[in-house]
Amino acid sequence: MLRSHFSRLKSVTSYLAAILASSCLACALYAADPIAPPNYDEEKVPQFTLPDPLVAPDGSKIETPEQWREIARPRILELFKTEMFGQFPEADLSKVKFEEISTKPDALNGKATRKEIRIYFNYPEKTPKADLMILIPNNAKKPVPAFLMPNFQGNHTTTDDPTVTAVDAPFRTRNANEKPDDVRGVAKSRWAFDKIIDRGYAVATVYYEEIEPDKSAEFKYGVHPLFTNFDITKDDYPAVISAWAWGLSRALDCLQTVPEIDATKVVVAGHSRLGKTALWCGANDERFAAVISNNSGCGGAALSRREFGERVDRINASFPHWFTKKFHTYGSRVNDLPIDEHELIALIAPRPVYVASASEDLWADPKGEFLSCFYADPVYKLLGTDGFGGVVAPPEVNTSVGATIRYHKRTGKHDVTDFDWEKYLDFADFVFGR
Repeated sequence: MLRSHFSRLKSVTSYLAAILASSCLACALYAADPIAPPNYDEEKVPQFTLPDPLVAPDGSKIETPEQWREIARPRILELFKTEMFGQFPEADLSKVKFEEISTKPDALNGKATRKEIRIYFNYPEKTPKADLMILIPNNAKKPVPAFLMPNFQGNHTTTDDPTVTAVDAPFRTRNANEKPDDVRGVAKSRWAFDKIIDRGYAVATVYYEEIEPDKSAEFKYGVHPLFTNFDITKDDYPAVISAWAWGLSRALDCLQTVPEIDATKVVVAGHSRLGKTALWCGANDERFAAVISNNSGCGGAALSRREFGERVDRINASFPHWFTKKFHTYGSRVNDLPIDEHELIALIAPRPVYVASASEDLWADPKGEFLSCFYADPVYKLLGTDGFGGVVAPPEVNTSVGATIRYHKRTGKHDVTDFDWEKYLDFADFVFGR
């Protein structure tokens, strides 16, 4: 076993509600909730023992890549399905269809071509559906690698461009009465489209609630009714994060039909709850070349056993639809979990993974995110990569460290910034040998 070594006013308001993940917002929940407030004191982090991904239940060692692929990885993946995220959805993919609804060849002042492709998840039914917005550099040699990253309020919020189709989702959990122009461009600071295009990468985004509404116990407007393995009476039914992850896999299917994109070189990325989604998607869909987790915290990259910032009991009380019924039973007994988040990262191996934290985002436990990278390293090493590159301690702020596994903690809050994107672009250059 591994031992712990280390004890934006209307639009802005709705935007902040969308992420509900910064510490100040989270703490407001406690007045009406008996769950104890979060711990931000390293001295109060409990002693813990992590499950070793390279030890089988009978105590035998996993010593070869073949043993990892045939014995350890399937067992750990199944544990994440039964204990945490639920089964990865199954559906009739022959009913998934794509329709290009617009093309703009002079987007971003002529630097990019913008395509909007509507994904029908149950054709010929017109719903559920989701619009995938894609920006492709005009001057790069084609086909190009791409980033796929879901967004929180609609594609039209990622840019000021008035021609981007606004979200038509009456079930959305944000502000159902807001008009598209109330929030058009409200999240553009998170989307470094010019930087991405200038570096020769395409970027695609989809509004996550068009895949599945972010609501508790409502499974009628999104993709859940399509899943052949969805049974609400079972503890391991596909929970909502699994539905979002399945939707990102369908977005990859769509990118495979776009000749300007090299669909073998797609990086799936996500922020906050969508960072958790990206990790789970990448663990299940090995077609993704690499995975990026931005401030994903509890249920994402942060170790559950540290009980620092957002804890398992808190996240299940706030967002009971994200995870399995079984995961809810671990709130007061986190050490009984047969898995922890270093193993979620290990499931992505040997493909590269980047985990990013923020210095003021203690809710997401930056140190716990770092430690998951550290403890995933042996699996990456076993599979012949350079893993975490010998990193043994958290780096200085605004410094990227690692190799096939990478990590940084930048200054600032729970967000996606230009600094993050610069590091992710450098990472993609490394992944694709550019």
